[in-house]
Amino acid sequence: MKKRSEPALPTELGRHIIIDTDPSPDDAVAFLVALASPAELNVLAITTVAGNVPIELTSKNARKALELAACADVPVYAGAAAPLVRPLVTAEHVHGRTGFDGYDLPEPIMPLQSAFAPEAIVDMVMSKPPGEVTLCCLAPLTNIALALAKEPRLAARLKEIVLMGGSFAEGGNITPAAEFNIYVDPEAAARVFNCGAPITMIPLDCTHQARTTTQRLEKLRRLDTPLAEAFYHLLKFNKIFDEQKYGWEGGPLHDATVIAYLLAPELFAGRQVNVQIECASSLTLGMTVVDWWSVTGRPANVKVLNQINASGYFDLVIERLSRFPLSDAADG
Repeated sequence: MKKRSEPALPTELGRHIIIDTDPSPDDAVAFLVALASPAELNVLAITTVAGNVPIELTSKNARKALELAACADVPVYAGAAAPLVRPLVTAEHVHGRTGFDGYDLPEPIMPLQSAFAPEAIVDMVMSKPPGEVTLCCLAPLTNIALALAKEPRLAARLKEIVLMGGSFAEGGNITPAAEFNIYVDPEAAARVFNCGAPITMIPLDCTHQARTTTQRLEKLRRLDTPLAEAFYHLLKFNKIFDEQKYGWEGGPLHDATVIAYLLAPELFAGRQVNVQIECASSLTLGMTVVDWWSVTGRPANVKVLNQINASGYFDLVIERLSRFPLSDAADG
């Protein structure tokens, strides 16, 4: 397996990030966009967690995508196989049995790292000076909650946490009140949202504006690379569920918004508010209770983004994906 060949960009590395993920195709697009942007972002590691599919598959899918992009030198750490206190809920009904249905990629060759992901997160963050590492969270927040429990100083050490999850006026996508990532492990989310680190939340209100229309997918396919061809089919499969559910053209490209926000924050808008996580109600379990109008008097703890320039977002994503060279797996 060929090692990563960096795109032709300045050699100075950008901010350090750790990407915590449960890879379906939109998660993979997110970390590939980050890896295509070394001038702005330095990916320390990818950590996987159970979510869209079980941990064995999320860990496999991350490595499949990395090998397709000739990025087999990026360390991948497997993390929590279940939420903190609840049974695992998965989303094969959206992403297929493997989480990567729609295009067959080779079984990965690159190994998983030996360390448990939450422990690796602690080690990586605490080994850097304060304020240097950003956690990019694309999945249920179990790994992050476990890392915070292991190292109480972790939150103060972080630069920030940027996460895709939750909803506000849009309602939920797994229950009427809850978005999937938060619903899967609300206790973990509650711990993270109240940890004291700066947090930016990108909810469904934002991501539902950024959809993989036919025109956008065809633009991706015209890159005419094995990576673009694979993700054309993977994302096309993924949008079937959303098109049938919502009656839209295309489905939201949720998770890459986290990386796009770090690269081009001007594409987004929102405000600092208080957000709390519902952990008790059977009716609204996992709801992100967003105090948009400051009616509670609770101090703001989260920046909630509710607007995105969707055209600019897809232009950014496709341009970054165009930077990848061919991988041995794709060539052979």
